[in-house]
Amino acid sequence: MPGTRRFEVPASIDMVTVLGPRDEFLRIMERDLAADIHVRGNQFTLTGTTGDIAAANEALTEIVAIIRTGQGLTAETVERVLAMGADGMRPAEILTQDILSSRGRTIRPKTLNQKRYVDAIDKHTITFGIGPAGTGKTYLAMAKAVQALQSKQVNRIILTRPAIEAGERLGYLPGTLNDKIDPYLRPLYDALHDMLDPDSIPKLLTGGVIEVAPLAYMRGRTLNDAFIVLDEAQNTSTEQMKMFLTRLGFGAKIVVTGDITQIDLPGGVRSGLRAVQGILDGVRDIAFCQLTKRDVVRHRLVGDIVAAYDRYDSTLAEAFSPRGQRGNR
Repeated sequence: MPGTRRFEVPASIDMVTVLGPRDEFLRIMERDLAADIHVRGNQFTLTGTTGDIAAANEALTEIVAIIRTGQGLTAETVERVLAMGADGMRPAEILTQDILSSRGRTIRPKTLNQKRYVDAIDKHTITFGIGPAGTGKTYLAMAKAVQALQSKQVNRIILTRPAIEAGERLGYLPGTLNDKIDPYLRPLYDALHDMLDPDSIPKLLTGGVIEVAPLAYMRGRTLNDAFIVLDEAQNTSTEQMKMFLTRLGFGAKIVVTGDITQIDLPGGVRSGLRAVQGILDGVRDIAFCQLTKRDVVRHRLVGDIVAAYDRYDSTLAEAFSPRGQRGNR
């Protein structure tokens, strides 16, 4: 026999913020929760099995907790709350952790793995964020870098990427070396513009407070009192990775990000990001954080695309495995 339970939204909360514009959030709840949901005034009536009712009640509790922090809900947020609740998580604890507020928006982790990643950056001197496109690896690292600069934990930010195409394959292009490598550094500039007053960025760059440079420019340096982010680290060689990590100076923090499924190195060159976990596993004060397609926070299609490529790669791997080849004979 199905049971019934009522959930009352506090009178201080406008029901529109819970139900969404034109009941958009309510429709998402009705779609993703197994319990039947009926709303009258500020009261939800939940009908279903004991487990279904408990899950719906917990989801509503988390949604109200998020609203009470002053954080506005979106359809994406509601979907994440319901998905996290299904996995036994506490969404309000994850989705209300502020990292940085700038230009009218606040940067926060949006998944459990993102929260673990951000927490690891706080607790460790060197943190690796490894995962597919759209999981917030670089964006969150840069937000933590700006936060550290603004709170005077560090004196400067250094953002770097391996510009593997800046050699002879781009040699025919006009302009200086900086002109040629700029496209590889542009995503880092774009993220900075999201996090800082655009008018202040040229001054910070000119004054050396923020440096955006190719990885090759790190050789021979010792980086003290700095927050250093190495992006696209899957395109480093093992030698480059060692060179970069040994630039660490006193009072510095390093975050390394990359996606080992998108390696652009020439054949025969082993990715430094692939190798480093086996080399440094167990070394104190170094954290490795894995993000997955479930942590993709870009357009919903990005997550679907990543999942589709994962299935495709698995199919290929099966087809070319010894068992798969025997089956094709």
